[in-house]
Amino acid sequence: QVQLVESGGGLVQPGGSLNLSCTASGSIFHINAMGWYRQAPGKQRELVATTTGTGRTNYTDSVKGRFTCSMDNAKNTVYLGLNSLKPEDTAVYYCNADLTSYIGSVYYTADYWGPGTQVTVSS
Repeated sequence: QVQLVESGGGLVQPGGSLNLSCTASGSIFHINAMGWYRQAPGKQRELVATTTGTGRTNYTDSVKGRFTCSMDNAKNTVYLGLNSLKPEDTAVYYCNADLTSYIGSVYYTADYWGPGTQVTVSS
C-alpha cells in the first residue's frame, strides 16, 4: 500500500513564501514522476507543477518564475517552493505521484494522491 503525506501549508501574506513537501511511502518499486495540483473553492483541480526528478519539470503558466518544484529520488519526496504569493494562489494543494508499486511479485503502476494541504494567501 502506498501513502502520500503533504506538509507545509498555512496562511501567508501576499508577496510571502511557503515551502511544501510530500513524501511517498510503502511498497514502492519506482517513481516515474511527482508533482503538485491545486483546487480553489468552486474551481476544478489544476496542475501546478510536475517533475521526473531527472531535470524535466513543467509548470503551469501562472506560477512560472514564482514556484519551484524539485524531487529527491532517494527520499521519495517532492518539494514545492512558493514565492511571491498572490491571493489567487489560495487553494488546497495536492501531491500526486505516478509510480509503480508491488504486492509480492506483482507490480502495479498508478496515480496516487495525498490528502491535500491548505495554502491561504491573505492580508
